[in-house]
Amino acid sequence: MAAVDRLADRLRALPQSRLRAGAAAEGLALARELSVRAQRLEEPGTPPRIMPDAGLFVVADQVAVAGHDLVHALERAPGGAGGGDTARGAAEAVVLVAEAAGRCGV
Repeated sequence: MAAVDRLADRLRALPQSRLRAGAAAEGLALARELSVRAQRLEEPGTPPRIMPDAGLFVVADQVAVAGHDLVHALERAPGGAGGGDTARGAAEAVVLVAEAAGRCGV
């Protein structure tokens, strides 16, 4: 997902002060949400595991991994591989990424 990659790259480029000022927290919240959505598709009925806070300098990678995991989960879900549910799930994820990018100021 290009939107996730762009946000991850922007987070990697931010100075520590901006990450501490809230960008890292926003990125972690997004990564957690994307991760939970992927887990719900892959393991319905199982309580999702919450992505840990691995620190300021890892959050960009967490966003990227969670976003790509969600794309793969959407593609493998029933009706996936370009179906309506996949497109809808991807569109919702893109909105979440755009909103988080706005809150991060990137």
